[in-house]
Amino acid sequence: MKKNIHIIIISLLFSIILWGSISLSKDYYITVNFPVKIVNFRDGYTSGTKLPEKISAKIKGSGWKLLSLSLGSESDYLVSAGGDTGRKYINLYNSISENQWLASDMEVIDLSPDTLSIRIEKVGRKKVKIDTDITLDFKPGYGLADNIRISPESTYVFGPVSFLKNLMSVPTEKKMLSSLDSKIVDHVSLKNIRGMSFDQNLVTIYLDVQKIVDKNFDNIAVSVLDLPSDREVVLLPNRVSIGARGGVNILGKLNEEQFKAYVYYRDVVLDTVGSVVPQVEFPKNTSIMYIKPERLRYIIKKYK
Repeated sequence: MKKNIHIIIISLLFSIILWGSISLSKDYYITVNFPVKIVNFRDGYTSGTKLPEKISAKIKGSGWKLLSLSLGSESDYLVSAGGDTGRKYINLYNSISENQWLASDMEVIDLSPDTLSIRIEKVGRKKVKIDTDITLDFKPGYGLADNIRISPESTYVFGPVSFLKNLMSVPTEKKMLSSLDSKIVDHVSLKNIRGMSFDQNLVTIYLDVQKIVDKNFDNIAVSVLDLPSDREVVLLPNRVSIGARGGVNILGKLNEEQFKAYVYYRDVVLDTVGSVVPQVEFPKNTSIMYIKPERLRYIIKKYK
């Protein structure tokens, strides 16, 4: 019995192949979705209408043909603009012969939609900024010490004039960078926008990733701004300490002179609790953790 197992298996496989061959020789119906693409524009013109992402086609054909159609690479359903301009109505059934990948022995039973209404207009050009779509994940204690820099910062976009009118920026493809603990230089492509093209498709991104630390800056003088010539305001105290946070390489180069603390005379006059909150200007790419003291008492003096 064991000696006959391989014969049984071969016979079974042959039967399955024979059955499949006979079955696939019969006619079947399938529904397939295809991307639609307009071609044969007049030079300098394109479609100013948002096309459907896909059209649905019900097709009749032999099982072999339909199987190859289903398993093959996705093909565009090509539709000719015919060199026209302005508003154009296109019957998609008239384009079947232009799509040679639809075998002659396959029959298109139904198309949905079966008609396209497009506006053929001139191709324009507009320079817009590039926005990054990047998700960053840092190792504990690390972060961005500076804003994300990209090069180039803008690109020329080519497309229908009506689309370009409201286009203010173009995004990059989504990108995720993980476990960051040092400076990064990477590349990312611009996101494909149907009907648009760019003169620059690749963007370089620069990330200044540093160890994030805190540092105290003491004895910073507080000024009174917009003070009338016949007034004097004595602040109690007149100096504050500031706790700043930022990249280790950035904070290490800073000193007290790069921080400014002040109050406005108007805020002193309008105060009703006997103390005011100082405002602080601090260097780029740093953040303020605290100001001590948080409020300052004051004495207003008037000169005759």
